[in-house]
Amino acid sequence: MRSALFAATAFFSLTVTGQPAIAAEAPYVDDRSDAEAVIRSFYSAINRQEFARAWDYFGDTRPARDFDAFVKGYDGTERVEVKTGGVSEDGAAGSIYYNVPVAIRATAKDGSENVFAGCYTLRQVNASIQEPPFRPIFIDKGALKPSKAEFEDAVPASCGDAPPPPNKDAALEQAKKAFAVTYGDQCDKEMPGGEPLAEPDAYSLRYKDADADADQPEREMRLFRFFCSMAAYNESAVYYVYDDVSGVRQLQFASPELDIHYENNDSEGKVEAINVTGFQTDDQLVNSAYDDATKTISSLNKWRGVGDASSAGPICFATAISRWCSTMSTPPMTARSTRKQWWTTTHRLKGPSTASS
Repeated sequence: MRSALFAATAFFSLTVTGQPAIAAEAPYVDDRSDAEAVIRSFYSAINRQEFARAWDYFGDTRPARDFDAFVKGYDGTERVEVKTGGVSEDGAAGSIYYNVPVAIRATAKDGSENVFAGCYTLRQVNASIQEPPFRPIFIDKGALKPSKAEFEDAVPASCGDAPPPPNKDAALEQAKKAFAVTYGDQCDKEMPGGEPLAEPDAYSLRYKDADADADQPEREMRLFRFFCSMAAYNESAVYYVYDDVSGVRQLQFASPELDIHYENNDSEGKVEAINVTGFQTDDQLVNSAYDDATKTISSLNKWRGVGDASSAGPICFATAISRWCSTMSTPPMTARSTRKQWWTTTHRLKGPSTASS
């Protein structure tokens, strides 16, 4: 297995370029949180020509006899793309071994391409038994061989003797990654009761396009609701949708900007008028929930804990709507509803056949 990895490295020696301007344009990824991330980080280092970083992802079994030989092995490669498959794992005394199916497409300076496929084995030593310096997940060994398959289809189904890992919910995984990138530092790290964060709520919305023939199958849109934060009496959530045309995208919600007038300018008194001065875009909904029966997301933003003053609005799913539709209403302000203030707005969540939500 080790010699096969060296063979793959020798191939790279025919295809890495030494232009630092190109290397600097490759995205920087240094993520050692899981085995798949380490592989992507390794190839990020290769594409950026940060060879010391690439070398450091390996353990005691190195991919070349020394560092200079390792660097020289990449004198001619333009870039390397990588795809990974389902990761399996196997526990051993004090360690976990991960098997990662991998396919790479190496592009030469002259534009020619070659596809390699195989497996990497990575090791994670139990952190509680380590002594300084700490060693994160590292590449233990690997084997890549030339593949005649197209790059998109070249990733092995499984590696080694391990059974194929269970199929992942690809749409859910993409949504989770998008949420982590955008809100990982903004949203709470645990649930309000202190328990670990739960998986996002996931829903399936089936529909037909307005111009679809009767015999055409239904299409599917996935909806994902992520808990974000809890403050006093309001809980916020972030929503993503997925379809087979646009992939994963975050939902944004239009809400009115309100100019509220109180009798005698007393915010605890009677409401005289609620004027809409414009609309704004919100990336989160407050105290929201999805109702599958009506294909509607409801939101209730309490202005006070007792809930006698709030903003509320339904968001419904439709496929034949090419624009946002909103309605506004306010109840008559009487002595019995001096604190009751609300607006309602209806957004049409469009299917992939119409403009993006």
